[in-house]
Amino acid sequence: MPDDSRKLLWKADELPAQERAFSQRLNPNSHLLRTGLSRLAGLQRAHVSLGRIPPGKDSFAYHAHTVEEEWVYILSGRGLADIDGKQYEVGPGDFMGFPTPGIAHLLRNPFDADLVYLMGGEAVPLDVLDYPTLGKRFLLHYTGGPPDLYELGERSKPFGLADPPKS
Repeated sequence: MPDDSRKLLWKADELPAQERAFSQRLNPNSHLLRTGLSRLAGLQRAHVSLGRIPPGKDSFAYHAHTVEEEWVYILSGRGLADIDGKQYEVGPGDFMGFPTPGIAHLLRNPFDADLVYLMGGEAVPLDVLDYPTLGKRFLLHYTGGPPDLYELGERSKPFGLADPPKS
């Protein structure tokens, strides 16, 4: 039996009040205005958000997911998508998909109007994000708890194992 206390329909004029600003600390130019659509309606196994990047701002830092698949669908405005070391101009109707293990990506808006898009993916309890140009790894706990940020450097041997013998 459905839970009648849950709001399943959110009208367009109700959504602006649910928008939240997000800036990622690894990119000082990051400024994303985000509305978690799926969470508002009580969805737990998938997520969809409405994103808006103001002119001159970026979504996040250039990153790749190792656990969560992600997708982006542009609704309005124009942007630049940095994907796997290449840059593409994107606009309304363009779709991007990022399977795992991740392909590094970043969405930027160097233009004069807001870039508005839907983004979503799997609802996983933990994701690992790599920032290849920054040499950092971020463990993101979606179920709560503080995120963990690691500096990446020389690969360490797993569990203290020695190098394999040379042939």
